Amino acid sequence: MLEQLKALNLDSILNITSIIDILLVTFVFYRFMRIIQGTRAVQLIKGLVVLLLANTVSSWLHLYTINWLLQQVMTALVVALPIVFQPELRRALETLGRGKFFIKSVSTIKEADRSRMINELVRAVQVLTKNKMGALIIERVTGLEEYIDTGVKIDGIVSAEFLVNIFIPNTPLHDGAVIIRGDRVTAAACFLPLSENPYISKELGTRHRAGIGVTEVSDALAIIVSEETGAISLAADGVLDRMLDESTLKQKLIDAMEPKTHNTLSGIFRRSES
Repeated sequence: MLEQLKALNLDSILNITSIIDILLVTFVFYRFMRIIQGTRAVQLIKGLVVLLLANTVSSWLHLYTINWLLQQVMTALVVALPIVFQPELRRALETLGRGKFFIKSVSTIKEADRSRMINELVRAVQVLTKNKMGALIIERVTGLEEYIDTGVKIDGIVSAEFLVNIFIPNTPLHDGAVIIRGDRVTAAACFLPLSENPYISKELGTRHRAGIGVTEVSDALAIIVSEETGAISLAADGVLDRMLDESTLKQKLIDAMEPKTHNTLSGIFRRSES
């Protein structure tokens, strides 16, 4: 009887452990899917699923030549996958390093500073929109030091007048990006990476591609004002949301800068040709 009870207890422990194991795997898989959502990795995974299905079907139907070719392709993919998924892997590791894979980070920006920052950014965008002056604003947690080093370092309080003044044509700092960290302008005339996404609309110019590109390699949020039409767009996680008005933009900034999702602010304005 005692041995039966011990066996039952052992089985119960094993069942609980198995359940915990399954739940952890499910959670990690869910978080991974959330990280790659809206990126090229989704399309790549679909392609891998097609290859796996084709390999299975060819094995069932005894299509030995096709099956052999598919197996060679799958073997080559083992080496190629880290290269193909490099942006997504980098993004996942950055998320893990920021402690946001399992929990969300806490903001270090005071509520009053956050509110003032949003108002100044929206005011600046309103002016640039009326004058059809292209602008790119980026904020969030991932460090932008490598892009700061490409420009001219500045240390000034963020204000709409200051930001708009930077983008007056023919001034030394008007061409490039202005990076804002916290509530201060950190650098101007910085260069940003262009998106390599082949699915981006051909009508989008360099400014929009730079805005999308920096959000693909970081957790940045980019606001782009078209120099041709004055239209406002928002890029996040490699996805562009176009034709926004000022009120929608302000609400999106408020949501993006909530303490539960962000702990720093970085912003970028851009004045170069679209």
